[in-house]
Amino acid sequence: MIRQSFLFFVFAVLFLCPVSVFGRLKGHEKIDSLLVELARQKEDTNKVIVLYNLSRGYSFFNPDTGLIYGFEGMRLAQTLKWTLGIARLNNVIGTNYQSKSDYPKALAYYKAAVHTHEVTGDKKGIADGTGNIGNIYYFLNDYPNALEYYKRSLKMSESAGEYKNVASCNINIGAVYFNLSDFSKALEYYFSALKAVEQIEGKGGLNIVTENIGNVYVEMGDHAKALEYYFKASKINEEIGDRTGVASIASNIGSIYQLQGNQELALEQFKNALAIYDTLGNKRGVAMNTCSIGRVYAKQKNYTMALSYFQQAKKIAVETGLKSQLASILEALGTVYLDIYRDTVLFSGVGSKAAQRGSIGQAEEKQGRKQYGVPLWSLPSNKGVLLSDAISFLEQGLALSTEAGEPGGMKTIYESLAAAYRLKGDYRKALNASDNFRAIKDSIFSKENNEKIVRMGMQHEYDRQRLSDSLKSDEKEKITALKLQRQRSYTYMGIAGIGLLLCFSFFIARERRKSEMERGKSDALLRNILPEEVANELKMTGSTAARHFDNVTVIFTDFVNFTSAAEQMSAQALIDELHTCFKRFDEITQKYNIEKIKTIGDAYLAVCGLPAADADHALKTVLAAREINAFMQDRRAKLGERTFEVRIGIHSGNVVAGIVGVKKFAYDIWGDTVNTAARIEQHGEPGKINISGATYDLVKGKFSCEYRGEIVAKNKGALKMYFVSE
Repeated sequence: MIRQSFLFFVFAVLFLCPVSVFGRLKGHEKIDSLLVELARQKEDTNKVIVLYNLSRGYSFFNPDTGLIYGFEGMRLAQTLKWTLGIARLNNVIGTNYQSKSDYPKALAYYKAAVHTHEVTGDKKGIADGTGNIGNIYYFLNDYPNALEYYKRSLKMSESAGEYKNVASCNINIGAVYFNLSDFSKALEYYFSALKAVEQIEGKGGLNIVTENIGNVYVEMGDHAKALEYYFKASKINEEIGDRTGVASIASNIGSIYQLQGNQELALEQFKNALAIYDTLGNKRGVAMNTCSIGRVYAKQKNYTMALSYFQQAKKIAVETGLKSQLASILEALGTVYLDIYRDTVLFSGVGSKAAQRGSIGQAEEKQGRKQYGVPLWSLPSNKGVLLSDAISFLEQGLALSTEAGEPGGMKTIYESLAAAYRLKGDYRKALNASDNFRAIKDSIFSKENNEKIVRMGMQHEYDRQRLSDSLKSDEKEKITALKLQRQRSYTYMGIAGIGLLLCFSFFIARERRKSEMERGKSDALLRNILPEEVANELKMTGSTAARHFDNVTVIFTDFVNFTSAAEQMSAQALIDELHTCFKRFDEITQKYNIEKIKTIGDAYLAVCGLPAADADHALKTVLAAREINAFMQDRRAKLGERTFEVRIGIHSGNVVAGIVGVKKFAYDIWGDTVNTAARIEQHGEPGKINISGATYDLVKGKFSCEYRGEIVAKNKGALKMYFVSE
């Protein structure tokens, strides 16, 4: 698989880190020397600098220790009333919290750093901190806010001629669009970064930008362009001595050759990468490229070599605790044993006596060497052992992938396990594995569709000002037209006298009624699209700002048997049934003052607690969920396969809400709470209401709930979940 580089963050660390007096201690100085230096310092600004550098150094591998030094530096800087020191310490403390994935605290400290820089008028500090805030929103999947802060930082950096920051911001913005699969926009910003890098002395970062451009072309399926930029990036890495970069790109190039079916060239690149990683002592790189080489040999049916490399990779992964890599290696081992089993079945009559059967035996030996790299009889003669080993490795890999919450790896393993269980004759397990494979495949497909919906809604960026300008422009046109009409009317009044005045009065009254009717229709349409408070704000001011809401509850519903039901219904019947169900959902959510956000195919998203705060947001959402569930169960009992079963997930927390786009604009919500609610729904069951631990804490004692334990969800780890009893 092509490595999707997230070097935008590495770039941000390089270019958005504090400079000035804090640059006296270089990043390459060892922690030990800093500790020695610390012992010599007096309680002055120099000690603050040393503490800052220690905190920054530890942030990459031991952020807990980094925080200790960061807070000590902050205490001293505040005692000395050194404003610059306070700002920089806020920044590095935020970096340590970011390394711990404690994004809310990181965001708070980054914002404090920006505020201090604003007080002192430090424009560069403001630009740096604003970019760091953008990073946090990126990690929270809040792409509109991430883009907003990155672009603020970009604008300030361009005006100050800070080309390093300009390059960094363009890379960060390109990374957002890359992850939104808006590849044309990603390329636009990466090429802008390329221009900025050319203005930097030494052209630092040129290799990173070039590699990222190659990554975009890979995702676009333009392998020729991808290879062109990868080779350019590799050459730059060679020139600057970045051996890790050379190895990484060699691995990417090998993956492209594999996709193109050129196994020999792929093998050459993977071996080049392996040699470099081995020299550098990079165990992760060694393990993954060793496995990649094994996969090439497996593709060539040289199973002896494939097994040898897989076993080497497995040993390294086990010794170094690389669980995610180990899962992939175990899947490769299981799959290759399964392939050997299938192939040896075709030669079931071949054994150690084959070599003694004259020309037939010699032909079989030749065929065996050609396909497997060894004679067939040198492979395990007990085919049952091969199949058992295949299943064992696949099951071990599945356990690790499940623990890591990686549906992509789980999907691949379930598919191979289903085949292995069928060959063994264990059809119950085979069916179960097939069901799990399809469920995960559907889940991944659903996630991809959700992301497409988000991308469509964003319209490339979160741009409230353009929406405001558009609405204000329309209003100006209406006012101008009305003034012109009135002026003409006054002229007619002067000429025509009293009679025409009476006619004109009648005309004005009629036009006013028409205008009021049209305005009423527009207002009704606006209120149907937006919450009433937001619609009123938009009408009064011509714009509306995104807002953060701390206490809300998000509900997701999804029709789990939508595909099978759709196969038995005409297109019109399917649309009619969806309309009937969602219309009832709208009535129920409106009853409990829950704000419907949108439908996504056969999924329904709503939230309680915004735009007006509601202390009973969790209670009302669960009550609505029970009515929705009861409605669907009753409808299912009456219509059977002509309707759907519903799965409901609920989670409570904080969100950001606002308007996206300038055409067909929509009110939407973002944040980790929304993503978690989706995960809760995906791990529910048909006909049941699945709630998170956060929601349970708000409604316990009001409903009877069944604790399900901690269930691993992708990118969320173990989440406490409860079924609400009817």
